[in-house]
Amino acid sequence: MGLIEQLEWRYATKKFDEQRNISKEDLDLLKKTFALTATSYGLQPLKLVVVTDKKVQEQLVAHSYGQKQVGQASALFVICTEQSIDATFVENYFARVEQVRGTPSEVLAPFKKHLMENFITKPKEQLTLWASKQAYIALGNLLTACALQHLDSCPMEGFDPQGYDSVLGLTEKGLTATLVMPIGYRADDDFMASLAKVRRPVAEVVIEVN
Repeated sequence: MGLIEQLEWRYATKKFDEQRNISKEDLDLLKKTFALTATSYGLQPLKLVVVTDKKVQEQLVAHSYGQKQVGQASALFVICTEQSIDATFVENYFARVEQVRGTPSEVLAPFKKHLMENFITKPKEQLTLWASKQAYIALGNLLTACALQHLDSCPMEGFDPQGYDSVLGLTEKGLTATLVMPIGYRADDDFMASLAKVRRPVAEVVIEVN
């Protein structure tokens, strides 16, 4: 099936088939998709926690306003943002650029200086907001990748980040849970699967400037 057909097929799955598990190959593909996601400046202020331990998933249902798909899914993706986006974080990015591209440090120096000044002077609240926007880019990329692989998923904002941080030990890792995405296969009796997709028509949401 093509891209549009797969996007028509996908929906926010409310009930997963607990007897079906995602293959290692599909999980690896989604992890790579996350790592290749575009982010502002290429800084990647994100990490992905992949939970496949059913006991842990069940614990997290209590911090997800009782949404059972968190425990039912084959895997639970927790998109996390870095708590500390500082000079060291930016330094590490430019070190990767030099290593991967072989770009001389003197060529990178002006851009590096700009980012250093930009990020060091921003208040923490502004950096947190910026990082969360990058998380939404990753979420969208993962939703499309799942659809193309014929995997079901459910993007979720409705959860208690502090509860997730506690259960998964994220604070100690310098992370905070920002978005959640159960992944697996829809249950045969998920009533949402048979409902027509409700979207505004293309002509109403796209403005052409010719």
